[in-house]
Amino acid sequence: MRNRWVTHSNAAAFQAVADPTRRAVLDLLRRGSLPAGAIARAFPVSRPAISRHLRVLRRARLVEERRSGRHRIYRLNADPLKGVDRWLEAYREFWNSKLGDLKNFLEGEASKADAGRQGRKRRADSRARRKVK
Repeated sequence: MRNRWVTHSNAAAFQAVADPTRRAVLDLLRRGSLPAGAIARAFPVSRPAISRHLRVLRRARLVEERRSGRHRIYRLNADPLKGVDRWLEAYREFWNSKLGDLKNFLEGEASKADAGRQGRKRRADSRARRKVK
């Protein structure tokens, strides 16, 4: 059975963001458009390597390229990430539910521990009063 959220464009976006360097390029472009050279200078890898990363991001439509003279200017296009976000929503709900269950369990355990401490304190106070008499 095929997940209705995993389409060809979503698969390309997933593949593109699977690489930490490409995610870092997207983070860099979140601040604004940049020429390819400026993007390449921001990373400790070769220009051809950054060029390949930009090609993957372009094919996934996560970046848009325009030419300005001899320069290629890249800008972020976050729209394809909406499909990824929709797919992740089910997992967000899953983890929120699990974390809610964990919170309830821990609060219950804390209440039991508090009740135990209060009971021990009352018994100790009672023993101390008996010794004083």
